[in-house]
Amino acid sequence: MADDQALLLEEQIPALRRYAFALVRDHDAADDLVQDCLERALSRWYLRRPEGDLRAWLFTILRNQFNSEYRQRRWTTEDADGIYVDSLKVVPEQSSWLEFQELRVALTKLPPEQREAIVLVGASGMTYEEAASICGCAIGTIKSRVNRGRTRLAELLAIETVEDFGPDQESRAVMSAAR
Repeated sequence: MADDQALLLEEQIPALRRYAFALVRDHDAADDLVQDCLERALSRWYLRRPEGDLRAWLFTILRNQFNSEYRQRRWTTEDADGIYVDSLKVVPEQSSWLEFQELRVALTKLPPEQREAIVLVGASGMTYEEAASICGCAIGTIKSRVNRGRTRLAELLAIETVEDFGPDQESRAVMSAAR
């Protein structure tokens, strides 16, 4: 970059700092914003029209930089000590989706009467009485179908204990260690 270009930029720094401070109301943040503006201007100097107003071009860059950072800040949380991040625990969604797909396949392998009873009582949350009324059979028959269907689903899904439900072992280990 030629010395005259550096001088042109240097002349604009006080005005850029005042404008940046008016936007962010913090001297350090204003200085950072001006620095980002100048870096961007230097990296895109070839785009500048020589006959154009340098000051207007720099102010536009600074304003656009501020707006971009403002949009990003709306979606971020200041957490310098990591306290907020340490409190977050999210189970990965991939395994849940895969488990749901396995359940759908396993349900298709049940006899239709058992599948219907499982869906009515287990998935829809109906009582045995409501399910029996819908299916036109005795309550004991629905209870038996649900029991046999659950047992068969457990076999198909290789579920032996309650611990086999929920997050996989790796996720459970991470989540219990974070407590």
